[in-house]
Amino acid sequence: MKTILAGLITLGVACSWSASAEVRLGNEVLAAAHFKVLQGKRVGLITNPSGVNRHLDSTIEVLRAAPGVKLAALFGPEHGIYGDVPAGDKVDNSVDARTGLPAYSLYGKTQKPTPEMLRGLDALVYDLQATGCRSYTFISTMGVAMEACGEAGIEFIVLDRPNPLGGDRIEGPMLEEKFRSGVSRWNVPYVYGLTCGELARMINGEGWIKHPCRLTVVPMKGWRRSMVWEDTGLPWVPSSPHVPHGKSPLYLVATGILGELMSVSTGIGYTLPFECVAAPGLDPHKLAAALNGYRLPGLKFQPITYKPYYFTFSNQVIGGVQIFLTDPTRAPLTPINFYALETLKAVAGLDLFDEAVKLKRGFGMFDKVNGTDATRKALQAGTPAAEIVAAWKPGEAAFRKARRKYLLY
Repeated sequence: MKTILAGLITLGVACSWSASAEVRLGNEVLAAAHFKVLQGKRVGLITNPSGVNRHLDSTIEVLRAAPGVKLAALFGPEHGIYGDVPAGDKVDNSVDARTGLPAYSLYGKTQKPTPEMLRGLDALVYDLQATGCRSYTFISTMGVAMEACGEAGIEFIVLDRPNPLGGDRIEGPMLEEKFRSGVSRWNVPYVYGLTCGELARMINGEGWIKHPCRLTVVPMKGWRRSMVWEDTGLPWVPSSPHVPHGKSPLYLVATGILGELMSVSTGIGYTLPFECVAAPGLDPHKLAAALNGYRLPGLKFQPITYKPYYFTFSNQVIGGVQIFLTDPTRAPLTPINFYALETLKAVAGLDLFDEAVKLKRGFGMFDKVNGTDATRKALQAGTPAAEIVAAWKPGEAAFRKARRKYLLY
């Protein structure tokens, strides 16, 4: 373990700006240091449209123009390099028409860079905006790419970015080994409170990959753990098709698990992705009153009626609630999924687990995203949502302690 940690390099750069003045992304710190860690190297880049600086300059174009740096290959996660592939759809390898570079897919037949993809590279650079949620596949892509680099003896360089949920929020169940998958790969809670650079340090340091890599993290300047995205002053470029705004990761956590049962609308297919809980025949006012009755801090549930134009209940008028985050730093996000499940059954007689059985959808993805089937089984047995949320506390506390030595901010 000491050997692994000793081999991990974190780049510190002295900068002229004040740390409290504004947040500077890892890609901006890299440029301010004249691309020192990339000088003379042939590099590959894992990125998508979210890989930009505060001026919305693409890291692809920045590295292509960087003196002394040879950008030789592109690698795309789920949704592809240009973010134009729907969720879950496999992406093919190609030649990028704009740059003429090979564009390798890490969300298709191949999830992990092959030796052939890495041949001739000195380093693989990662610049992707994740959401701070374990089920978001970008962090799986990062870790398996790190392992590939460890096997190939290639440096892995993370250009660090904010966790849009903040760095203090830790929520949800831990992962059980039998539910490890691309949507729950690492031993972290559902909301893990780390930047991508910090998570990379933990993946390497905890031995979660068979071949730890030579890791360099280019840190941000001015980011504080208390910041959610809107506090950073940075522009948000959609990290994936249904995460269009800087506040969207907060809502993704609030209803993303619930949405895996496919029997309520969470606003996807309407103008409010992940911001709603709605279905045909629901009384919006009763549902809102019941959810507001939990008196969850920083949250307000407002009655809403709308017609999704695609996805669940397309072209049907449905009713439910819109979620408002009155205080994002205080609002419990992951628990909303389970309070909503409980309330739908109590107020409307809508048991989403029974619906999944009737429609032969099963619980596979729901359990994988939870990282356990214990949550579902407890809900099915009638365990109150509040007890389920309380049961996460020991795991959350243990993880909070385990992560300390990997924190950069």
